[in-house]
Amino acid sequence: MKPQQYILSIAGFDPSSGAGLTSDIKTFQSFGLYGLSVCTTVTVQNDINFKESNWIDSKVIISQIETLFDRFEINFVKIGIVENWQILSVIVNKLKQLNPAIKIVLDPVLKTSSGYDFHNDSNEKILDSVLEKIYLITPNFEEIQSLYPEKSIDETIQLISKKTNLYLKGGHRTDKIGLDQLFFNKIVQLNIEPSELKVSPKHGSGCVLSSALASNLALGFSLQDSSKLSKKYIEQFLSSNETLLGDHTILN
Repeated sequence: MKPQQYILSIAGFDPSSGAGLTSDIKTFQSFGLYGLSVCTTVTVQNDINFKESNWIDSKVIISQIETLFDRFEINFVKIGIVENWQILSVIVNKLKQLNPAIKIVLDPVLKTSSGYDFHNDSNEKILDSVLEKIYLITPNFEEIQSLYPEKSIDETIQLISKKTNLYLKGGHRTDKIGLDQLFFNKIVQLNIEPSELKVSPKHGSGCVLSSALASNLALGFSLQDSSKLSKKYIEQFLSSNETLLGDHTILN
């Protein structure tokens, strides 16, 4: 038997299990990884309606993280919804303190698909600092416009890709819908074309993709290969049924 490999999700709890912690855990499990979880908020929602977010105190979040690191070797982490950039910075700094080599995949959840805003506290100085410490950020086209609202998308892509790797999700594109793009090594770009699968919208698809990316990286795949494999996984998820709650494919 091969030893268990651990991976951590720091995200919110969604009672419908379409997004957040439980969605991440299902994705990790599909890749044969053992998912650990730290809760940042307890939400009241289902797959179509978001009612409220009950934020977990940052001290409790840090205590959860420290307790897990006391017990488990954690080299990869996916971060989802966090209350604000200040708390995100505290979390990232703690992770780097506990494991300087840790690879962090950040899915910048700023708004739900139903339109609920989580936070609009644009703080570019803090965001700059966070980007320099993470391995990969995975915004969609709406989210990337909100990260640096005074800049154009092209300017933001340039800025971010000088600080960290950027996987730009294409589900909200107006030109080539479904075309994802990977920017890495500051200048290199990889276009990841959509397949011919018939897909339908899914609650939590952004969480699933970022968790798949973290999983493939944890399994030792390069960033380029992880991106291609994760694109394949999310398309299987999006085409798994016609409801808003997708099915996960067991790969291992």
